Amino acid sequence: MSKTLVDVLRKNYENLLERVEKACLRAGRSLEEIKILGASKGQSEEKIRVLYSLGLKLFGENYVQEAEKKIKNLADLDIDWHFIGRLQTNKAKKAVALFSTIHSLDRLSLAEELEKRARSLNKRINVLIEVNIGHEATKAGFFEENLEEFVKELKGFPNLNLIGLMCLPPLTDDEKKTRFYFQKMRNLFERIKPLVGEGFTQLSMGTSSDFEIAIEEGATIIRIGTLLFGPRM
Repeated sequence: MSKTLVDVLRKNYENLLERVEKACLRAGRSLEEIKILGASKGQSEEKIRVLYSLGLKLFGENYVQEAEKKIKNLADLDIDWHFIGRLQTNKAKKAVALFSTIHSLDRLSLAEELEKRARSLNKRINVLIEVNIGHEATKAGFFEENLEEFVKELKGFPNLNLIGLMCLPPLTDDEKKTRFYFQKMRNLFERIKPLVGEGFTQLSMGTSSDFEIAIEEGATIIRIGTLLFGPRM
C-alpha cells in the first residue's frame, strides 16, 4: 500500500470532516447526528481498507455483483454495508444476505421479494423508501403523493424495518433549487414519521456536490464518493 495513497485519502477524509463540521455549525446540529457513507462503487478494496483505518465504517455499493466480491474480501473488517443503487428484484435474495440496509426501496414488488427473502434468512433488514422528489421520468422512487399509502402497506411486512427516506434530487447548479428539494424531503420525513414510529430516524440525502446543503436541511446520512475516494477505477 503506497504512502501517497494513504496521505491523499487521509487529506480527503479530513477535509470532508471539516466541511461536515462547518455545515453542522451553520445548522445548529452536532457532528454525531451525521453518518458519512463512503459510496464505493468502482473503487478499489485497497482504498476502502485505508478509509476504514482512518475511521470510516459505513460503505455503500450500487451493484450486488461488485459488492459481493468486496464484502467477501473485506470480511476481516467490521464494515456496515448499505445498498444504495437500483435493486433488481432477482438480486433481492443476495442483497438481503449481504447488506444491513437498503436505501432504494422503490416499488411494492421489491418490498414483497425482500420480505420473502428476509423471512427465509430469519433476518430483519433495514429499508429506506426512495422518493422521486423531482418527479423525474428517468428516476425511480415514489412520488410524495403516493408515499403514505405505501408506508401503510409496509406494516404488513414484519421483516422489513422501515428506518427512513432517501432521495436523489434533480441535478442542478442552482443551490436554491437543491435546497428546495431537500426542504421538501425534510417536510415529507416529518409528515411520515408519526405513521411509522420511533425507529423512523434516517434521511439519506446529499452527495459530494451538495452534502452541505443537505446537512443544513436535515440529512442524517450523506453519500460521498469521489470527494473521498478520488476518481473511480
